[in-house]
Amino acid sequence: MDDVLVQRDGAVQVISFNRAHKKNAITAAMYSALAEGILQAEADPSLRVILIQGHAEAFSAGNDLEDFLKHPPTDGNAPVFQFLYAISQATKPIVAAVAGNAVGVGTTLLLHCDVVYAAETARFALPFTQLGLCPEAASSWLLPRVAGYQRAAEKLLFGEPFDVNEAVAMGFVNRVVPAAELTAYAAKRAAQLAAMPAASLRATKQLMKGDSARDVNERIREEALEFGKRLISPEAREAFTAFLEKRKPDFSQFS
Repeated sequence: MDDVLVQRDGAVQVISFNRAHKKNAITAAMYSALAEGILQAEADPSLRVILIQGHAEAFSAGNDLEDFLKHPPTDGNAPVFQFLYAISQATKPIVAAVAGNAVGVGTTLLLHCDVVYAAETARFALPFTQLGLCPEAASSWLLPRVAGYQRAAEKLLFGEPFDVNEAVAMGFVNRVVPAAELTAYAAKRAAQLAAMPAASLRATKQLMKGDSARDVNERIREEALEFGKRLISPEAREAFTAFLEKRKPDFSQFS
């Protein structure tokens, strides 16, 4: 599909968000395409690395709320969960290149990538509580382990945006790269990995992840159950309605 481009660059599977007019907000159809791109790379021995990127103006604005409300994830077979399981269980190295805004799942998906490069323009946000929701993509498990509990709590409880320097300090961005050089730099680093012994890379990734893979899958499932409850809650309805009406939500009526 045009909103997600899947292209081969040598031994690298390049997966690009391509919905710039919507700031790369992700629809159900896009989740299916993302999952398919990852699974395709996993199944093809000649593809050794996966590179995920967006545009200079936006990596991803997270879920497309209108589409999300039309196609809410009702079970583990929903496209969003197909994508989350695909990216969390991938055995091949995943490199991400981030510029502009990375909101919600635009940030949490990075916790499943092995190497993340970001431009100085990158901005991150995890606004789940602001929308009456809860964390997803196992971020409630992964982020405290990457960034430390207090840092993770501040980001997940307040949902406030933060810049690339804080993302580096939190540990889920490897390096800040000038915006004009980001795409080429990430492609070069992905190609370097692709030229290395594929079996050694897979073994190293598997050893680093260890038993955490089971914990991640279980947390994705637990979050999905709570997310489904939150999605139909009065708080979420107020948050979504306020967003679409371009006003500030009022949660004072809810306990």
